[in-house]
Amino acid sequence: MTVLVHLIVTLGMLYVIPAGLRLIDPARLGTIARIWPLLAAPGAVCLWLPRGATATALAALYAAATLALAARAPARLLRSFRTPAAGAGPLAPAEIAVLTALVSPSVTGTALVAERAGYRLFGFDLDILALTVPHFHFAGFTAALVAGLVCRAAPAAPGASGSTTLSRWAAYSVPGGTLLVLLGYFVDDWAELVGAVVLTGGMWAVALLTWREIRPGARGRTTGALLATSAAVLVATMLLALWWALGEATDLVHPTLTWMAATHGLGNALGFALCSLLAWRRLAVDRMETTP
Repeated sequence: MTVLVHLIVTLGMLYVIPAGLRLIDPARLGTIARIWPLLAAPGAVCLWLPRGATATALAALYAAATLALAARAPARLLRSFRTPAAGAGPLAPAEIAVLTALVSPSVTGTALVAERAGYRLFGFDLDILALTVPHFHFAGFTAALVAGLVCRAAPAAPGASGSTTLSRWAAYSVPGGTLLVLLGYFVDDWAELVGAVVLTGGMWAVALLTWREIRPGARGRTTGALLATSAAVLVATMLLALWWALGEATDLVHPTLTWMAATHGLGNALGFALCSLLAWRRLAVDRMETTP
């Protein structure tokens, strides 16, 4: 499981975050997106080192970068209060999702430092801290980002009908579900199950909107296939998440953490996150080419 988790995290650090930042705001976040692989390299290297001072120091460098990124969130929030855009005020669902994406990597950075130091932060096992790192790269950063992108795009998609309420709910519930899952770590398995239910509902809404509203308007088969794959994968991977959370809360038979990493984790990293970011990047390029 360890090697697989490290590969997933490396993907999140070196590609997913900078690609996502370009989709959030290429003008204001373009510079940090370009240099992010350099900022993330120490974090990626520390994954493959034994726990100790060197690995902890490298993890701390990555954590500092994630905290600096999180600091962009209050600045963005303040700016949106001062100059609110039409339909994109500070509490608009898409904006809440984007703010969640900016903050989520700081959770991974903190967990990574503790895990590399062998310190049971808040009493959590080191295995849980290790899995928190990929979880908040993908369920935190990528899922919230994609929910926000879908919320912005779905009402304007060709043939869209009645999607506004669903897209707004998805953009609120994905960040909300992620937060509830995090809080569940500190409460109990039942609280974590509630978070899993909310997050799964939001992700399934993202999948439905992607398939029904975004995919039909995509130019080119490749973009359409990437969107279709990301939507289909979410149905299966989030069902696995529900199964695991229900099993933890009720002691029913459920997948092991190793099995979840190989299925839920790998599916979300490659099938959802990577395919989604590649598709939305292509959609952004298409919009630039068609804009006068």
